[in-house]
Amino acid sequence: MIVLGVVLLILGLVVASLKVLVTIGIILIVVGLVLNLVPIGGSRRRVF
Repeated sequence: MIVLGVVLLILGLVVASLKVLVTIGIILIVVGLVLNLVPIGGSRRRVF
């Protein structure tokens, strides 16, 4: 999800210059980071 957000952010800034793609990209990056860092459904910690 984070990778998809970065791709949409790059497409929105460089290629298409669309504010909608930039907004969706930022939202996907934030949601991906939250889902990756916050342990949902348990207290198991992830090791990177």
